[in-house]
Amino acid sequence: MAFVIGAIVLLAVIVVAVLVSRRSRAGDAGAGVRAAEGVRSGRLAAPVAEFHVRGSDALVSFDVPLPEGEVDEVLRELLVREAVEVVREKRHTLPISEVRRVKALGRRNEQFVEVGEVSLDTPGELPPPLLPELIPHHVSAGFDPLDTVEGLPERAPGLAETRAREGLAPLSQELRLPGAIQAGLRAQGIDPEEASAGDIVLGIMRMTGYAVRAVDESTFETERAGSRIFLRVVPHAEGEHPELSEQAVRTFAVDFQQSRSDRGLLVTAKYSPFMIYDRERRDPRMRFITRERLQQFVDGLALG
Repeated sequence: MAFVIGAIVLLAVIVVAVLVSRRSRAGDAGAGVRAAEGVRSGRLAAPVAEFHVRGSDALVSFDVPLPEGEVDEVLRELLVREAVEVVREKRHTLPISEVRRVKALGRRNEQFVEVGEVSLDTPGELPPPLLPELIPHHVSAGFDPLDTVEGLPERAPGLAETRAREGLAPLSQELRLPGAIQAGLRAQGIDPEEASAGDIVLGIMRMTGYAVRAVDESTFETERAGSRIFLRVVPHAEGEHPELSEQAVRTFAVDFQQSRSDRGLLVTAKYSPFMIYDRERRDPRMRFITRERLQQFVDGLALG
């Protein structure tokens, strides 16, 4: 079972490199939300920082944060595959007839380091694009990752006093991200070790085919298959109360209604106040991905 799950998730990351997506770009947000800058040939792609042909090597440097130590094999294969596609798009404007190797580089400590390479059987002749034979159901039109946030409890969990005293720990200390999900985030220029709740949720939504457009620094419009989602990110600053404020909930509800979107989603690293459960019962079109629900959201995507 674990092997099957791992294979499904791996295929999901492969799809990231070839996924057809509407051209979009979300600006940097005050919450630390970053957009994938690379949208090439209609697909979501790792952001390219530099491209050079040196002798028989084509070097493609991606603005992708690499983890310390050995690079995960999933991320390595994804970047090497994407490097080939970058060279394919450049072949009409740059000479590649003598290229024998395509090398992919990522960013670590403000420097680019080699991640992997592919050798060409014939100089200048690139291998065909590697397309998955199976598109996992959670990136197909019938699957909505927001549906993984369900099963409202009869009573909302209380906020522990120790949480209020100690504040909020970094998400990386509490959230378990499968290796393939981490690779998909890094390929968008998002470092899972430093990512905010908004970074993670928006990154996963892009991986499942959502087009994302920034309205302002904390508000986004996302769309897939004709369904529009009004998305609000509420950041948490050091020293703030660790529970989502009721005012933030009320403002989000009003803005969602005025947006005329099909669904509304609020994302935050803060804990849930009691009122969100009542809000969701009264209007099932709204969902709140708070700190308690982030793991559920990630697991629902990974397990499909």
